[in-house]
Amino acid sequence: MRIDMNADVGEGNDDLAIFPLVTSVSVACGAHAGDEATMDRCVREAARLGVVVGAHPGYPDREGKGRRVLRVSPSELHDSLLQQIRTLSRICGLHGVPLAQVKPHGALYNRAADDRTLAEVVAEAVKAADPTLRLVGLAGSALLAAASDARLSVAAEAFADRRYLATGRLASREHPDALIVDPAEAARQAVALATGEEIGTLEGDFLKVRAETICIHADTPGAVDIARAVRRSLKEAGVQVAAMHAG
Repeated sequence: MRIDMNADVGEGNDDLAIFPLVTSVSVACGAHAGDEATMDRCVREAARLGVVVGAHPGYPDREGKGRRVLRVSPSELHDSLLQQIRTLSRICGLHGVPLAQVKPHGALYNRAADDRTLAEVVAEAVKAADPTLRLVGLAGSALLAAASDARLSVAAEAFADRRYLATGRLASREHPDALIVDPAEAARQAVALATGEEIGTLEGDFLKVRAETICIHADTPGAVDIARAVRRSLKEAGVQVAAMHAG
């Protein structure tokens, strides 16, 4: 058994401590959070540790941290995503680090999980930036289907630090129990995800999620402790934690 561990980084937190515990990072690209300085810092640290770098573009919504749905035209969104990905790719080039993948952020990620038209806009922007990039999205989502149809490499993602609904979607952050902040609980969920076992849902049902990468948000309270517990528990369960192969 093998799984990638990823973290969303560069969003205004002191998150360098999580880098040694994961195998890939998704770096905020300046629209919802971050700037060229934070991108440079993240890429430099990833290069030092041999961690795979991905882009984490979102709606241009710094005030709402990319967690609000914006009314933007498909062409405006396409151009924004393309610019974000290209900015991070340029910084990666300065450090001799390949940009391997793209994972949308926040409201864009969640909307594209069910909105096929939006998912196609995201997929086309990734393809325009670099058709060899892998697109990371929620397991079982329209985003992965659209990316596959666009002939992009894809990776299904699951979450150690978020609770699920019975539909396979993530519980809204507005729900008081949306986040899993207990390291032991997050570790149990991560092991279940990696080994193909069922996880509990917010409604009390059980769900199986097939994924190639497991995310821990760097801005979740206690994220480093969560990542450490997840990494340790995966090892104890016989799961190899390793970056995904190039697409």
